[in-house]
Amino acid sequence: MEVTITPGRLSGTITPPPSKSQAHRLIIAAALAGGESVVSNVAFSQDILATLSCMEQLGAKWEQLDSSTIRVTGITGPKSGELPRFDCGESGSTLRFLIPIALAVAGGGVFTGHGRLMERPQKPYFDLFEEKGIDYELKDGVLTVRGALTAGEYALAGNVSSQFFTGLLYALPLLSGDSTIRATTALESRSYIDMTLDALHGCGIAATEEAGEFPVFRVPGGQAYQATDRAVEADWSQAGFWYAALGMGNDVTITGMNPDSVQGDRETAAFYELLSRPGDAVLDVADCPDLVPPMAALAALRGVGNTTGIVNAQRLRIKESDRLATVTQVLTALGADMEELPDGLVLYGRDSLPGGITVSAHNDHRIAMMAAVAATKCEAPVTITGAECVRKSYPNFWDDYKALGGKTEVRP
Repeated sequence: MEVTITPGRLSGTITPPPSKSQAHRLIIAAALAGGESVVSNVAFSQDILATLSCMEQLGAKWEQLDSSTIRVTGITGPKSGELPRFDCGESGSTLRFLIPIALAVAGGGVFTGHGRLMERPQKPYFDLFEEKGIDYELKDGVLTVRGALTAGEYALAGNVSSQFFTGLLYALPLLSGDSTIRATTALESRSYIDMTLDALHGCGIAATEEAGEFPVFRVPGGQAYQATDRAVEADWSQAGFWYAALGMGNDVTITGMNPDSVQGDRETAAFYELLSRPGDAVLDVADCPDLVPPMAALAALRGVGNTTGIVNAQRLRIKESDRLATVTQVLTALGADMEELPDGLVLYGRDSLPGGITVSAHNDHRIAMMAAVAATKCEAPVTITGAECVRKSYPNFWDDYKALGGKTEVRP
């Protein structure tokens, strides 16, 4: 679908959608628990639907109680004696969280995905599988893993993705013996592991961190997840787009956010404050890389004489798109003055952008939303192709954009 935006000021009150990252974690914990759990304030994005479908393949059940509430009945056993099959859509969280869980619960599984998902790195798991004697094969975009996940020590680099740590943190409590997960480097995206520990502790799972040069997580075995009712918080990463709009001069009021959230993307409020002040600025996104698209848009429109550096963003190259490249391509096409670096960006502020061009969303939800927010400060209309990709994380984005006064023309 194509969306053409006629530049204009946004105005009104907006509550960002529920946190996709937290919803994944609460749903998985509920599915691993005995009995029934209720998870409220869920947005049924494509990624969340993928996780719900995958937990069904492991033997959990769920039913929708109202527009944003589900009841999850814990796993009673996989559907058949064969390895369960998991279609993870384009969700990296679903894939990486489920691989060790499937080994612990069902002896493995067959994983497929769409877009760039099956091209995204899984080597940290593969190295562990070779060490632990677990069979795996990745062929023609299909990953098959088979074997017994065993208790013991697991060593992972901390600078690849926190998702590998999360997958093991969910699976290891189900084993009969005690385990440790040892980071071999400094841990990036630390806040995402904090979200995982919060979800685990809420279901009665003990997992503790041992202080040291690099984190060590100790996970006792023989534990049982407990059913519980939880509400998903509003998503700070999606709030980033509305904070960017606010920083560009749009009259947007953002509500419903938890300032004490464990979400690392709560840093968006501090980034907004920093970029709202004149002068050069540096944003370190090691723990919040998803904020780069909205903050890059805001940085591009800070006004002449204000330069912004975005650093420690190298992991964006293995997202739904190579986000350092696609952020640069789209903003540059709109007229931004910026440079792409191997691990970051440098943006030289302007008062407005020319626009008057068609840009691709690159099948990346955050690129589409970035372009939409930047279009409010363009001098001529902007057309975004592939705009339906926002369904991955923010299904109602275009409705919310229009409700704030955004002037859009939508074509299938």
